[in-house]
Amino acid sequence: MRAVANRQQLEAWNDWEGIHWAEHSERYNAMMGAFNAPLFAAAGISARARVLDIGCGTGHTTRIAAQQAHEGHAVGIDLSAPMLERARCDAAAESVSNIVFEQSDAQVHPFPERGFDALISRGGVMFFNDHIAAFTHLRRALAPGGRLAFLGPQPGGPDSAYARATAALSPFLSEVSPAARGMGSLLDPLRIRQVLTAAGFTDVDIVPVEAPMNFGVDAGDAADFLFAMGPTRYNLRALDVATVSRIRAEVQEALEEFETGEGVLIPGSVWIVTASPEQAAATT
Repeated sequence: MRAVANRQQLEAWNDWEGIHWAEHSERYNAMMGAFNAPLFAAAGISARARVLDIGCGTGHTTRIAAQQAHEGHAVGIDLSAPMLERARCDAAAESVSNIVFEQSDAQVHPFPERGFDALISRGGVMFFNDHIAAFTHLRRALAPGGRLAFLGPQPGGPDSAYARATAALSPFLSEVSPAARGMGSLLDPLRIRQVLTAAGFTDVDIVPVEAPMNFGVDAGDAADFLFAMGPTRYNLRALDVATVSRIRAEVQEALEEFETGEGVLIPGSVWIVTASPEQAAATT
């Protein structure tokens, strides 16, 4: 493990939250899977591209990148050892050979200068403790003419579908779980533009995208998943069993609105952000 700038996130993603993601990666991938197509359309990965997946987690998007860059290669970087173990196992099971995973902090990892043609992230860039420093560092790893493409959440409103589905739970979510710290850091498009411009990027484009998020096969299964997720577990940890059971029953009933033949699909909204390195900055 090389130098780490974000010690808090290192500890969080190697603890119980990271283990849960690793053990249930198919659930998290199903939840976010509908956003893969717009993310990769924005990234425009070529067959010979060298791709870096930032905050790759269990490596789902890294494997997609490696398959698209079938004459190049993909590197996934993450702080979480349990998630990377799952990533390596899944890549081996799918016989994806042009792929490698690094446990390191992308904010300070010694990447080769101009070593990548595309930088992608399905949300991992939210967790940097210094976004301008991190994106400046990553911009130096991007080749001239390369492209940054990442996904991040839009602000959730009180009238959103997710808010309706979890209304019984929301009064109890007063704290941010350890691994979730930073999730709201890039909600505002103005801040995203300011950070990327200060880091030496240009042609910043921010597009709103909506897609269904799959939380389970039915309302009961989706409620089980929601109550096992880190933020929920963390905030309900001190409540008695009867109270948790009551809240869960109310959430399950609300989730029935979103049951379909393809699972419990709750509309979700993200930003797809793309940018290019400034030519003058790319030569430094």
